[in-house]
Amino acid sequence: MCGIAGLFYPGTPKPVDPARISAMADAQAHRGPDGSGVWTAPGIGLGHRRLSIIDLGGGAQPMHSADQAITVTYNGEIYNFLEIRAELEARGAQFRTQSDTEVLLHGWQAWGPAMLDRLNGMFAFALYDDRTKTLFLARDRLGVKPLHYVMLSDGAIAFASELKGLLAHPLLRRAPDIRAVEDFMAYGYVPDDTCLVAGVRKLAAGHFLLMERGRPLPEPRQWWDLDFSQRTRASTGAIEEELIDRMRAAVRSRLVADVPLGAFLSGGVDSSAVVALMAEASHRAVRTCTIGFDAADHDERAHANRIAERYATDHRERIVAAEDFALIDTLVAAFDEPFADASALATYRVCELARETVTVALSGDGADEAFAGYRRYRFQAAEERLRGLMPAGLRARLFGTLGRYYPKADWAPRPLRAKTTFLGLADDGATAYARAVGVTSPLLRGLLFSDAARRALDGHRAEDRYIATMRSAPVREPLDAAQYADFKHWLPGDILTKVDRTSMAVSLEAREPLLDYKLVEFAATLPAALRIRRGQGKWVMKHALERHLPEDILYRPKMGFVTPISAWFRGPLAEQAAALARSPMLGGAGWFDMGMVERLAADHRAGRAEHGRTLWQLMMLERSMARLFG
Repeated sequence: MCGIAGLFYPGTPKPVDPARISAMADAQAHRGPDGSGVWTAPGIGLGHRRLSIIDLGGGAQPMHSADQAITVTYNGEIYNFLEIRAELEARGAQFRTQSDTEVLLHGWQAWGPAMLDRLNGMFAFALYDDRTKTLFLARDRLGVKPLHYVMLSDGAIAFASELKGLLAHPLLRRAPDIRAVEDFMAYGYVPDDTCLVAGVRKLAAGHFLLMERGRPLPEPRQWWDLDFSQRTRASTGAIEEELIDRMRAAVRSRLVADVPLGAFLSGGVDSSAVVALMAEASHRAVRTCTIGFDAADHDERAHANRIAERYATDHRERIVAAEDFALIDTLVAAFDEPFADASALATYRVCELARETVTVALSGDGADEAFAGYRRYRFQAAEERLRGLMPAGLRARLFGTLGRYYPKADWAPRPLRAKTTFLGLADDGATAYARAVGVTSPLLRGLLFSDAARRALDGHRAEDRYIATMRSAPVREPLDAAQYADFKHWLPGDILTKVDRTSMAVSLEAREPLLDYKLVEFAATLPAALRIRRGQGKWVMKHALERHLPEDILYRPKMGFVTPISAWFRGPLAEQAAALARSPMLGGAGWFDMGMVERLAADHRAGRAEHGRTLWQLMMLERSMARLFG
């Protein structure tokens, strides 16, 4: 895996200082500690930091075509590059290396932007064609690899894998975007269509940007989308066979590497399935690793050990203290923008453990989005059935009234926390789901934000992107729409950002076979009844895996990496929570009612209310702002 950076002048081709490109690339040295490269020409400069995975000796970048007309800097892996290479060689292409990078050069010469349709992999790259004076930026279908870009005051387009690459350029104006703060407070991450640094954009998943010198800067174009509107007519048995075949192919394609390779193993369904299929395809013991917690109710080591023993893996584990909050500043530096998914602490630790023995690790990420594994999908499906039983007007009056008067009982057992459910039933499905995937509710955000912030937001509301996506999605039913919206927002903004930044922080390449686009496209054709059945998410996937995994692994309740942040803010971090109300960064911005911040911290510490996740968001926002704007 790698880090890329560069500059392009779409107007007058001004000289590019190689030292400036080096600085932007070197700010991302953790993404590529094995080598670096810089290439410049009038109006263009490309930089690269390399983590060597394939063709260790011959894959240096930026890489040029034989005639020097095309140059590429690339971050990612093309898993089917050997197939594409064979096709290109049949057309007369002559390759000089064994790397997947060179496929991009010959692919561009053969097909131009249409080459993207042939690529199966995770990638973000910049390709400059001197013949047409064009710069082509592209990102993979699902957004596994990141790409940020911005127009600078001198007219240059600057781009980099991570925001810190752009921050290394002295002409980047550092000013916060209040809309991104609203989005972050709603979701716990800054979505892919915005950035906390005003003016910076992220190339969206499945999009490319083709810029030609002398022409106006165009908007990015979408080159791939996920379609939930089709349904397979195959039998359940045939679906299960095809599903396992596709999973097997996805895992096998990700075992190509010239460096040590292993897998994360949590003991859950997804990582266990990946390890099972890796063991089937490997001629030697699979290297696996897991972390456990010193709090028994968060510890999954026993389940991971069962899978490790069943498949005779070379297994390593490490205990992480529940109070691992000393890692907070490390994560703030890794993510650049505020990121409040607390499972990032555990993800960082398992990446750190894996990197001690391997350079590439396969993960189980993506199956919950593809096969409807999250509990919120089951709730959403049940609520939609209730919505269909009565007219919208009656439903809004009945459940709206119940929601307004029912107490907000965060402390109560889950079945008694009905306020949110009642309010959701009063709304349409898209509005309710957009609120359900959030962290801090619109009501609480409204109390937290100052009058000045509300004026600056000018009606911008974080949930509107989810609502718009769900209402325009290529789907057949509400479950499709919820999954589609998560693929567009939650997956790239939270899950894939978390895995990319934590793995790259320790120079580890993470690969997600369950996000193979062919597997995801197949999953989108499955009837809803095969995704959720009898209250069980990922039903058909689990049923198909019964030949590979024990029943108690397949059907036990989902745990995931859990971080006890609420307990922290009533214990070792209680004083830091209280100090948020006196924060110069939060208070000085003028965005928050600091009295309300003080009240949240006090009520949480006293046990009068549950505000742990919101306090975590405020802490991560404060620390990120201090790094970005302090």
